[in-house]
Amino acid sequence: MVDEQDGLLPIANVGRIMKQILPQRAKISKEAKQTMQECATEFLSFVTAEASDKCHKENRKTVNGDDICWALSALGFDNYAQATIRYLHKYREAERDKAAANANNNNQNKATDIIIMSSGQEMNDIGDRAPSIYMASQQGLQVGEQTQTPDLEFRMLEKGDGAKPSVDQEHN
Repeated sequence: MVDEQDGLLPIANVGRIMKQILPQRAKISKEAKQTMQECATEFLSFVTAEASDKCHKENRKTVNGDDICWALSALGFDNYAQATIRYLHKYREAERDKAAANANNNNQNKATDIIIMSSGQEMNDIGDRAPSIYMASQQGLQVGEQTQTPDLEFRMLEKGDGAKPSVDQEHN
């Protein structure tokens, strides 16, 4: 047996939305919540069915936000359509910003710092000999490949355990 409530919006959510617009001391009866629950569910089903029909005619299986905005407008709910379009635009913009921030964080996690030092010196002891470039990952230092030029010595550091390379490691 299918429960009648299964196809409806959750009544607690409907009640919470209703309370947001009413004065703080206002009381909402159970019947008022149920009536609003039924009306909101019917409205959403009506708009979604129109959007779904459009997608079916276009041989698409997925209804997206633009389809819902189109359906609202096609059904004569232009004010709702415009508000939904603005919301959808802001939502997509926020998602793009979030994705860009995540990509930026991922790049920062992979980024390296460059420290110019004298060849053969400890990390804190910078002398006046030919400079070396150490690359330090955020997870520590470890000496890797070494390349020589007449004036500079480049040492590529790989991710390590965070320990500073010893003088012996630097020259190997």
